[in-house]
Amino acid sequence: MVDLVAWDNAGDRLGLSWSDGRCDTVHALWLRDNSPSAEARHANGQKLFEITDLDDTTVVESVSNGVGSLRIRFAPDGHEADFDLGWLRSHAAPPPASTLRLWGAELADTMPVHGFDTVMADAGARHAWLIDMRDLGFTLLTGVPSEPGTLIDVAESFGFVRETNYGRFFEVRSDPEPINLANTGMGLSCHTDNPYRDPVPGLQLLHCLVGENDGGDSVVVDGFKAATLLRDEDGTSFDLLTRYAVPFRFASADTELCARARLITLDDRGEIAEVRFNNRSISTFDLPADVMPAFYRAYRRFAEVLQRPELEVMFKAGPGDLFMVDNQRVLHGRKTVGGSGRRHLQGCYADKDSMLSTLRVLERQMS
Repeated sequence: MVDLVAWDNAGDRLGLSWSDGRCDTVHALWLRDNSPSAEARHANGQKLFEITDLDDTTVVESVSNGVGSLRIRFAPDGHEADFDLGWLRSHAAPPPASTLRLWGAELADTMPVHGFDTVMADAGARHAWLIDMRDLGFTLLTGVPSEPGTLIDVAESFGFVRETNYGRFFEVRSDPEPINLANTGMGLSCHTDNPYRDPVPGLQLLHCLVGENDGGDSVVVDGFKAATLLRDEDGTSFDLLTRYAVPFRFASADTELCARARLITLDDRGEIAEVRFNNRSISTFDLPADVMPAFYRAYRRFAEVLQRPELEVMFKAGPGDLFMVDNQRVLHGRKTVGGSGRRHLQGCYADKDSMLSTLRVLERQMS
């Protein structure tokens, strides 16, 4: 156990020294804003005040030891609150390191495979499955009953189905008059789904019901790995793709969906947060004339990286297999479907926040 050994009150900030040698600085206004007192927070944890209620000259007036806590009095409002030491240590720390694991073709040797029956029946197995989804952005469930609609049960085991104009789920099989190239036997280059939506579905599930055909192997590519390689090899192209948004579009007889987005989106720390790439659904660029040539070069360079064989994981989905991808990270595609045998998959979308919520609750229950 790590103990608080000393503090230093500078008024507008508080220095904290821990028994393991770590030192943190927390600001008075931040402490006041996060007061856990009953006056400041409802029993459900939600705040009972507005930020405009706090004085921007707020300082720590006094500090005293409590039982596993610090009692802090603020000025000028005289508010007092007891701050749990564990809470202070946890929230004063820098953001945790990313748990993401980048991968290439080598993932084929250690595929994140999980059994349907175990995942559905055991919280520990479901936790392991969702950890792989969070960290790798791709998992394969085996032994899923080959009954139409079963993928909805899988999605609802961790969250909520994202219904779209395709319905709660959709069919992937050859169609004589397809509105989407997925419903042909053509090979599909790796892509993220529905880039023309805002927001895009966070997760995609694809469940194989029938797989009697030749070919049609599934392919997945880690878009974050590809974007990282592009940044390392061609920083200029990477910067262009993170700076300029482009249009995506889908239209049918009764639908017209449009969205603008960057092919690579960064978070507030400059880390790769989303890849949105779909050669079939990208629309006409409307970039400044002086940017257009360089942007096309960057777009091509990224496509070339995404198509490298050393980044592709290829597998044959058979009846009872269900694979799930993080649709904001992992691209998926397929090889050309051959032969006369039947091929039938069902797909659906789900929101990633519900999956991450379930994972956090499982971790809380298991700790």
